Amino acid sequence: MLIAIDHADGTPLFEQIAAAVRSGIVDGSIRSGERMPTARELCASLDVNRNTVLHAYQRLRDEGLIELRRGRGATVTAQAERLSQLSATVGRLISEARELGISAETLSRLVKESYG
Repeated sequence: MLIAIDHADGTPLFEQIAAAVRSGIVDGSIRSGERMPTARELCASLDVNRNTVLHAYQRLRDEGLIELRRGRGATVTAQAERLSQLSATVGRLISEARELGISAETLSRLVKESYG
């Protein structure tokens, strides 16, 4: 599993880590049931504070994408497959919107209104 962060980017490091994991889930490089690197391993490989990695993992846990178990580490949940499927659905929605000439702003507004 390859997770890359940019220390010069203004985005918080924990969010970069969480976004990299989400991206891996969506593109299929991280699958349901897969064990994540330990916080210690990941902080060493990314040269970040352990608490930064734990914050990212807690965010992913709160989103239902990983399960944290003391002594057993983090495991990707079945919910991760649903995120990948949802991403494919969103891709189809965007393609259809483009075919209809609907702008990204209009599509975003429609989604927000429907979601609300």
